[in-house]
Amino acid sequence: MNSERLLVDRAVARIDDPIAVAGNVAGHRARRLIDGTETAFSDPFILMAEDWMPRDAFAKHPHRGIETVTLVLDGAVEHADSGGNEGLLREGDAQWMTAGRGVTHVENALPGTIAHTVQLWVNLAARDKMTAPRYQTLRRARVPVRHEPGAVIRLLSGTSGDVSSDTLNYVPVTAIDATLDAGGSFDQALAPDYNAFVLVLNGEALVGPDETTVRAGALAWLTHGDGSSASKVRIAASAAETRVLLFAGAPLREPIAFGGPFVMNTPSEIKQAFADYRSGRF
Repeated sequence: MNSERLLVDRAVARIDDPIAVAGNVAGHRARRLIDGTETAFSDPFILMAEDWMPRDAFAKHPHRGIETVTLVLDGAVEHADSGGNEGLLREGDAQWMTAGRGVTHVENALPGTIAHTVQLWVNLAARDKMTAPRYQTLRRARVPVRHEPGAVIRLLSGTSGDVSSDTLNYVPVTAIDATLDAGGSFDQALAPDYNAFVLVLNGEALVGPDETTVRAGALAWLTHGDGSSASKVRIAASAAETRVLLFAGAPLREPIAFGGPFVMNTPSEIKQAFADYRSGRF
């Protein structure tokens, strides 16, 4: 029996394509790709924003209870945090930051420039929310790469085909940055219960067995697996230089409480987070 036939094909469940709005400083624009209003639907993914950020758009600010994944699409971003980590992320570089029990950081475009980025917030399980902060830099030139005809798949986290990443994360996440020629395609295996989405950055993608068209700027949520059978999604390109991000992660199915940059399980934990931050305990 061909084991390929046992895989459940994930299709497109819905497509979101929010407009960009002005940010809180001159020259800042942002799109809220995942807006935090449907956490049970997007679990374990909380928020995702695409930003065109000038310097000082993201001055010193705190986080607790999440991991942030930031990918620089154009320009460069300086990073410095309360754990002593600092550095410069250039086009194609990414960072995986575990806020855990608390971190403050600054994300800055270089003076006189606009940096184009996407940032995803991944929830942490209740048992891991107060873990020690951690910072990982994922350089474009050093991430593992899988090659398929007409497709280059850069692996930021997880496994793709016979290629694996050593990126550390508390919630299992597959994260892919793929570039495809017109007519190129690849299949990505997904765990039965993983929640997944595809964001098309450039070009035009054909996603799933129905080859649903997903245009540049749109985020396509995939159908859920059946919870028991292995699954996959096929991504193809109908335009040259199509670039897609694919994220898939294990849902936590836990209560969520928001408090600005803090994501915990209860309102009392949010109150404590603010108290800890104000008293300098981050």
